[in-house]
Amino acid sequence: MKIVRRITITFTLLMLLSLGLFFYLNSQFKYKQRDLIAYNGILHEIEKDYLKGKSKSAIEREYDCKLILAKEINEEELAEAYRNSAFVLDFEPGGEYIGKIAWMDELNSFTTSKRGFFGMAVMIWLLTLVTGYVLLYNLQTGFIKPVSEMKSFSEEIAKGNLDVPLPIHRHNLFGSFVEAFDIMREQLVESREKEIAAEKARKELITELSHDVKTPVAVIKATCEVLDAKIEDPDTLEKVSTISRKADTINQLIGNMLHANLEDLERLDIKTTEENSRILLEFFENLKQYGNIILDNDIPGCLVYMDRLRMEQAIDNVIGNSYKYAGTDVHVGFEVFSVDMPSENGGKMKTAEFLRIRIKDSGPGVSEEDLPLIAEKFYRGSNAEKVPGSGLGFYLVKYYMEKQGGGLEYYNDHGLTVELMLRKV
Repeated sequence: MKIVRRITITFTLLMLLSLGLFFYLNSQFKYKQRDLIAYNGILHEIEKDYLKGKSKSAIEREYDCKLILAKEINEEELAEAYRNSAFVLDFEPGGEYIGKIAWMDELNSFTTSKRGFFGMAVMIWLLTLVTGYVLLYNLQTGFIKPVSEMKSFSEEIAKGNLDVPLPIHRHNLFGSFVEAFDIMREQLVESREKEIAAEKARKELITELSHDVKTPVAVIKATCEVLDAKIEDPDTLEKVSTISRKADTINQLIGNMLHANLEDLERLDIKTTEENSRILLEFFENLKQYGNIILDNDIPGCLVYMDRLRMEQAIDNVIGNSYKYAGTDVHVGFEVFSVDMPSENGGKMKTAEFLRIRIKDSGPGVSEEDLPLIAEKFYRGSNAEKVPGSGLGFYLVKYYMEKQGGGLEYYNDHGLTVELMLRKV
């Protein structure tokens, strides 16, 4: 309420100053009576000066009077003096009447009062003008501007734009209300961020679990195929067939869930740490159920930047694809190589070392038309029509490798060759 107090004080001061000026003007308008004795004394002094030969104009300047040397009352100059309420006395130097002496004191008093009144009126006008602008400024800053800001702010809130802050002016009428309104906006922003984070975490969890479930399902399918080849009992074969069909159903349901969940999923969190490269051997050892995995050479011992979970998923996807589409032995090789890369500040080139993991099958490979697209989200090649899948395997592998600071390359070489690169520490 400080703005109301300021306006009230300003208006009160204006009224008090105006009242003071009115009292001052009133005090100046006093009736000034004529001192006849003083005027008679002045008249005698004028007569003496006239007799001494002082000129008419000199007498008029010295005594602020009008010397009218005319005996007729209808003489124009004398008549003008009477019309202006002049004080007129007979002029008789040496006892001889020769005219009149007139003092224009009433006219002079009126002229002086008029100038003074006009000056005071101008002062009151200026004071009123300044005060009016002060009141308009207070009205603009205290009422109009805050209301306009709140109107714009409410329009942005209605559009869902919660990132626009509301300016807080603590000394206007709406200061506390605006502050509470802006606190509400900040709480809405915080609530929305928490909601988005929770939703993303839910989707990431569903994506991870769904994709990871596909691995044991693939093992179940492989086991069913082995049992189907070895078991001869019809009842047992029927049960194995049922298990295989249910595994196919689970694969389809998981694929649908992955597709729906990843369509609007922005990212999966990757947290890289310094890891020993030899833990990669455990990942390949855990995938023996897919088929025969042959390590062509020993893995170089070094530290690499890696997210263990995401790296294990990437290797699982590549080996799983080789098993599904090639069905051959998989050869794995390791090597360290160097690459010249530009520095972050745009300076000289610097050398970075990477660990390359080359995974190669002996299958038919990927068609030249499909090869550039197999790492796109939901893309499935022409040879995948009868093979269950979601089209996310290579997309996730590429995403995981790039977020770990490495990369992915793939090409046909008497089968499909996939190279996973991890950056050395």
